[in-house]
Amino acid sequence: MANTTSMGGCGRRSAAGMATRGLWALGLTVWLGLPGLTQAADPKMVQIGVTKIVSHAALDAVEKGFEAALASAGFKEGVNVTYNRQNAQGDVAKAASIAQKFSSDKLDLVHSIATPTTQAVLKVITRTPVVFSAITDPLTAGIVPANSAPGKKSGTNVTGTSDPWPVFLQMETYTKFVPKAKKWGTIYNPAEANSVTHVKAMRAAAKALGLELVEVTVANSAEVGAASQSLVGKVQAITITSDNTTVANFEAIAAVCHQHKIALFAGDVDSVPRGATAAYGMDYFLVGYSAGKKAALILKGVKPGDIPWGPVEKFSLVINQKAARGQGVVVLPELLKKADKVLE
Repeated sequence: MANTTSMGGCGRRSAAGMATRGLWALGLTVWLGLPGLTQAADPKMVQIGVTKIVSHAALDAVEKGFEAALASAGFKEGVNVTYNRQNAQGDVAKAASIAQKFSSDKLDLVHSIATPTTQAVLKVITRTPVVFSAITDPLTAGIVPANSAPGKKSGTNVTGTSDPWPVFLQMETYTKFVPKAKKWGTIYNPAEANSVTHVKAMRAAAKALGLELVEVTVANSAEVGAASQSLVGKVQAITITSDNTTVANFEAIAAVCHQHKIALFAGDVDSVPRGATAAYGMDYFLVGYSAGKKAALILKGVKPGDIPWGPVEKFSLVINQKAARGQGVVVLPELLKKADKVLE
């Protein structure tokens, strides 16, 4: 009997122990399943496609600004963002091919830089959010609906930052550098909608200022050098529009201007170190940064069509003294005082 009792006691203790261990194991399982106590799951990797028509200082600055804005909002490359960066190298057909590839990829967002690439993207991408940047006139280019306007919502899958230049103020400023220059030249690719818009504004500005504008068109960057040479003897100064084809080969224009003492002016401050005497224009890093802030809102759940698109309107005067001397331009002290930045 004693042995039986003892065995029974042991049996009861053993069953109780097993139950306790089972409860402990269940508790451990529940504890490990609590939020924050398990090994954190990898965050969703956001896939962003980037397409630009060509690589040059201004558009490269746009790209950097865009990604800096996203990083400041917590979307960092290699951590929770992957960029698929593509460059059409000035080829509209290649821009269309990139857009087709993006349309078949499972992207969370597309950043389209410049007018031709954005037009190509929107022909095939109608649902994925698209954030554009560095587009002169999104309305005329058909990027946003005709009933939309700067500072308004598009109501579509598109938003972004435009870059209309203060064309009259630019040309008025540049005439102060070379007041005797009455014949001005410009070079642009008429296939770029943004360039056509700008040149139209330049014609009006030139007329209002009593200047003659001599226009030369190009089809690709390889033609820019020859186009510059064709202006020698015909103009005393050259000013370049927001034309991507021309800006991509800006150094070729600068070389001709240095050789023949022709004053050269840019519309974007990023081109000044590349050989322009001066530019009264915008900082394209800020253009990209503004677009990047809109992209961050989209990635946090806001619909792109609910985010107003519009321009960056902060302009700076940057002067390149070395280029000015090479082009025979004497910069007056009053202009140097007004400059936001002077390159020696």
